[in-house]
Amino acid sequence: MNDDIFESVSQGSNGAYDEENRRIQEVSNELQRLCRLHEKESGDGKANGTRFEIEQRAAEQFAKSAGIWIPMDDIFDLGSPGPSGNENDTYVSEDTIYKVNNLLNSGGICKLLDKILLHNLIFPNTAYRLHGFTGYDGRTIMPVLEQERICEAQPATQIMIDTYMSALGFEKEGESGRFSNGDFVVWDVVPRNVLVDKDGDMYVVDAEIAKK
Repeated sequence: MNDDIFESVSQGSNGAYDEENRRIQEVSNELQRLCRLHEKESGDGKANGTRFEIEQRAAEQFAKSAGIWIPMDDIFDLGSPGPSGNENDTYVSEDTIYKVNNLLNSGGICKLLDKILLHNLIFPNTAYRLHGFTGYDGRTIMPVLEQERICEAQPATQIMIDTYMSALGFEKEGESGRFSNGDFVVWDVVPRNVLVDKDGDMYVVDAEIAKK
């Protein structure tokens, strides 16, 4: 992610929010550094691999050295298994939902972290934290994200979602649940991904986001 995007993330928010976004950016930067180092070594005659494979090994190396590695056999310690989708397996505790992302839709770990930073910028009331990484040694490594659990809420209607996104400065595009402003395109903002509580507060818990 470009530094100018990250700087935008940290403006006008609280200290804990800024600190976590900065931490996510630093993790992404370090993974990219490790990937460049591996690619340079490969150019000098050492073993090579695809960018995805290189990033996987870099993430495993980083997670273990940083103390944020979660063995797959311990993943159920996060909470009770919750709903699973195409992209995430979820584990639910009293006040937190943990999402183990399989990277099928993201194109890699660093790209996922970039998307998380954009989510945190646009929807700070459902901001993600990077809890750690899990997987099996030498195989696919998956980020573990955490998000505050929204209790006593239900799926919002599309009309409610459209109104909420308009209040955030987004305009509807062609298909339902797709919006844009001068900087970002956001899609898949549909009832399955948006909650509303008894006070009418809205929570976009998942969305696809890209910078224009």
